[in-house]
Amino acid sequence: MQPLFLGLDLSTQQLKAVLVREDHSILHESSVRFDQDLPSYETENGALKGPAEGEVTSPVAMWLDAFELLAERMKQAGVDFGSIAAISGAGQQHGSVFWSYDAENALASLDPEQTLTSQLSPKAFSLPRAPIWQDSSTTRECREIEEAVGGPQILADITGSRAYERFTGTQIARIRRVNAEAYKATSRISLVSSFMPSVFLGRIAPIEISDASGMNLMNVLTCKWNDILLDICGGPELRSKLGTEPVSGGTCLGKISSFWTNRWGFNPNCLIAPFTGDNPATVVALSFPGDAILSLGTSTTFLLSIPPADIPPKRFITSHLLSHPTTAPDAQIAMLCYKNGALAREQVRDKYADADWSNYNTLVDSGTPGCDGYMGLYFPLPEIIPPGVKGNFFFRSGRSVPPVQVTKEEVPQAFQPRMILESQFLSIRSRIAAILPPDSPPLQRLVVTGGSSANHTIRQLAADLFNMKVYVSTTKEAAGMGGALLAKYAWWKQNGNSKGTFEEMNAMMEGESTGMKCVAEPREEVAMQYDGLVASYTACEEEVVKIWATKDV
Repeated sequence: MQPLFLGLDLSTQQLKAVLVREDHSILHESSVRFDQDLPSYETENGALKGPAEGEVTSPVAMWLDAFELLAERMKQAGVDFGSIAAISGAGQQHGSVFWSYDAENALASLDPEQTLTSQLSPKAFSLPRAPIWQDSSTTRECREIEEAVGGPQILADITGSRAYERFTGTQIARIRRVNAEAYKATSRISLVSSFMPSVFLGRIAPIEISDASGMNLMNVLTCKWNDILLDICGGPELRSKLGTEPVSGGTCLGKISSFWTNRWGFNPNCLIAPFTGDNPATVVALSFPGDAILSLGTSTTFLLSIPPADIPPKRFITSHLLSHPTTAPDAQIAMLCYKNGALAREQVRDKYADADWSNYNTLVDSGTPGCDGYMGLYFPLPEIIPPGVKGNFFFRSGRSVPPVQVTKEEVPQAFQPRMILESQFLSIRSRIAAILPPDSPPLQRLVVTGGSSANHTIRQLAADLFNMKVYVSTTKEAAGMGGALLAKYAWWKQNGNSKGTFEEMNAMMEGESTGMKCVAEPREEVAMQYDGLVASYTACEEEVVKIWATKDV
């Protein structure tokens, strides 16, 4: 019987399953959409807002119901649960589940004749609704945490990120302040990603190292809890509420509980591995250390797998550094997030290319690198990098001449489509060298995802500007696929490969066999021209920051 590996992805709006064979080919996919399939919870896009300003939560019972409904749909589709050798997955990052002191006993004594929800909700939870990543109610706690450690850069040096409202440490600190009774009644705190394996194990699972990087509580280089931050956010009792030190992906947490074997027919030897966050799971599915992922959606996200090095990567307050799920503490993931992605590109398309992508592509293809010395920076929304800047800014910029600001009318309209792509990509490229440790080997591949990844002109410009081969994945559910690969990794290590690496497991699966297709290669003569534009872009961005700092807003 061929072993199968199940990856689950509990995102904001749905629970998805990806079932793969040993060769990583997908056998089955299914999902449960919370709003449509579980309407009794009255969520909007999987979440509930309020009652306090900025609060955004999801009902934990809804997630439990989703597990049961997903299993039912998989059964109806003919999935043989007995063939599943291991389970892992991904959860929306930063979200947290607060367990009561009845939780461990309730998990351990689940009756297969009854549903998960009827046995666990509400008695197993001190908070029936889980704070999720969309919550923005913790601004006060963010400032308090940063001030307590000496500022945002110090916090980023320790944890990989400055304080953010959505991060779990600030969420815990706020609950401790505004709902002390619930905090006192909490025995354990899980991330969404560690809540999921807890349901399959029949006991509360440890938190995984990569997802722990999104809490502002763990040292991102040692992958250990930081006692100072634990005390600031949750007092001396928080360490016991979090459980053991975070664990690596590919660890075997144990075998599936009897509830699942008796109710749904899972093999009692099915292994449960740690689940991680959705971004790290995407990295696992689509890249190896030395690769990068460029997500070209509504926002732009750049994920960079940093290979092991003697000197650790730098930490910045405008980016995130995460421990790598399979190779930490030796390797990390750097993440750059931009608000102005597809929206800004579409505005330029509509204004200068008659709202037509074909016209847009023609204008880009007819231009040359650097647009004859014109450069534009486009921020219709307040940007994250550089922080808070809003508006469009245009410059004439020579390679050895300081940039001079010009008006929009002075810029040839035909340059605008290419200018926005170049500035968005140069912003990322200008930061790569600072993120990577000295003497790092060249990046190998750029995997593009998101809506704009289907545009051949954008893919070619990315290949030229980053000087990397560009790949796309045929797997739409990357986080679930990453979970399935983490499940296989745990199983593989338990079957004679205890010291093997994730990369060794995948050594025979690279390229087309894993659904990766090369769609663009850099043209050497064009790539060389972009080498000289990085400094020009940096100078223009510095001017924008100066202009914004003196703007009367």
